[in-house]
Amino acid sequence: MWRLKVSEGGGPGLRSVNNFLGRAVWEFDPDHGTPEERAEVDRVRREFTDRRFDKRESQDLLMRMQVVGLYEWSGNNSIIPELWLVPHFLPIHPGRFWCFCRLVYMPMSYLYGKKFVGPITPTILAIREEVYSVPYHEIDWNKARDACAKEDLRYPRSLLQNVIWTCLNKFVEPILNCWPVNKLRDIALKNLMKHIHYEDKSTKYIGVCPINKALDMICCWIEDPNSDALKLHLPRIYDYLWLAEDGMKAQVYDGCQSWEIAFIVQAYFSTDLVNEFGPTLRNAHEFIKSSQVLENHPDSETYYRHRSKGSWTLSTADNGWSVSDCTAEALKALLLLSKFSPNLVGDPIKGERLYDAVDCLLSFMNKDGTFSTYECKRTTSLLEVLNPSETFLNIIVDYLSVECTSSVLQALIMFKELYPGYRKEEIAKCVKNASKFIEDKQRKDGSWFGTWGICFTYGTFFGVKGLIASGRTYENSTSLRKACNFLLSKQLSTGGWGETYLSCESEAYVEATGPHAVNTALAMLALIYAGQVEQDPAPLYHAAKELINMQLETGEFPQQEHVGCSNCSIYFNYGNYRNLFPIWALGEFRRRLLAKN
Repeated sequence: MWRLKVSEGGGPGLRSVNNFLGRAVWEFDPDHGTPEERAEVDRVRREFTDRRFDKRESQDLLMRMQVVGLYEWSGNNSIIPELWLVPHFLPIHPGRFWCFCRLVYMPMSYLYGKKFVGPITPTILAIREEVYSVPYHEIDWNKARDACAKEDLRYPRSLLQNVIWTCLNKFVEPILNCWPVNKLRDIALKNLMKHIHYEDKSTKYIGVCPINKALDMICCWIEDPNSDALKLHLPRIYDYLWLAEDGMKAQVYDGCQSWEIAFIVQAYFSTDLVNEFGPTLRNAHEFIKSSQVLENHPDSETYYRHRSKGSWTLSTADNGWSVSDCTAEALKALLLLSKFSPNLVGDPIKGERLYDAVDCLLSFMNKDGTFSTYECKRTTSLLEVLNPSETFLNIIVDYLSVECTSSVLQALIMFKELYPGYRKEEIAKCVKNASKFIEDKQRKDGSWFGTWGICFTYGTFFGVKGLIASGRTYENSTSLRKACNFLLSKQLSTGGWGETYLSCESEAYVEATGPHAVNTALAMLALIYAGQVEQDPAPLYHAAKELINMQLETGEFPQQEHVGCSNCSIYFNYGNYRNLFPIWALGEFRRRLLAKN
């Protein structure tokens, strides 16, 4: 049986900045559980084995297939490592790419440059025979280079992209392999390994995501199979494994602890039941305080890293990657907690650490007052023409978003109310520009497109909250009135809201077949904050009844379709959304009704 270990670590191969606070990993214990539970696990395992070929999952395995000898490097489009040697001021330098693109491209270009292939064993030869429909030596790798399964071909290449990749494959790559130009490759590869080791050390070998973590680990193995770097990588594999209802799988991130706990705190405050949940809020308070990144990473500019001092990550401090909206929501939670007695919720965070958080937030600000995710926008969106992926959209640039801008806007306004003198002019300018951006991004139908959640209910929740924080009201803002009209037009006859992932792909609202607890809660909250209670609370009564009826006997709300999204093609769940947002919506609605009466 597997059992979950929380906030545990230890051993020579693990490093942590705060004693593994928030780390959650599964450990196998053959003696854990009752005989009946172990028998049920064995039954499910046998059933999975018997039915493992019923459905096929698409996999991005080419890089690992080439390394082990199951796919030829000539079947891959050029991923030239020399691009890392161009001057940084050029917009095509990878240091200007979105961090996810940059950090996945980094080990990919190293592997491509090395063209490493492991030993061809009888097992590899047998797998070659199994996975291909024609003999391995008869495969046309030039054709295979541009082949893509129809299920994965979400964004076909344009004519211009085909021209670019043809030039890279036929002219640029051959030239770079000729003497004396090929001397650049050795320099580029050594430079890349320096960057890979920096990323590994600054994230305690977790990486920014499971893709770059796995690829970095392969690069360390190729460089030296007995290296300390590889040994430090191995125990951190478990940070990405999660045991779900349908089996063990890899997460898209090492967790979302800081992000969800900040929302949970806000949800609890909406209920006016803070006195009943003092110990819970005290623990949450301690976690948030202990999860702040306290120092900048050394030599951060050399390795294209943004400021980190004062920030929060999506998961834990060990992850090391600062995020604008995670920092903003954590700051909001701390400011809320500071308004209550330390005897109830614990001692407030030191003022200088709040200043560090605000300094970090303002450092994330783009020139136009908007906010992206991990860094400022560093290059032009025209470079999306270089996007080699046929599955993921918009991966080159760290695009600004309504959600990030709204979260930072709310946090800075809350901070200004309690600390009015600190960086007053800069905060005022940011609030003005961010508010205008949110208004300008509203669609004609009154909605906002959600970049990091599904989709229009999620985006509209953040759009409304940002405008309300900046002083807009139902009476003085046409944007808020339009947002209410949009949401009311999408309410189902049962009282709830339901939206599918297809909204992200079509960029138009696609209604689900039934209500979704998270969509319903987000729509309710947006309407409540926008002033719908004061105008006509009847739709909200209807929605509240729907949510109450969805609650299970355990007190939880059901786990339904995915609510998280990235790049209009990656969908995932936030485990606590199904409970925290319904609590927040029902609590806020009750509070507003009591205030009204």
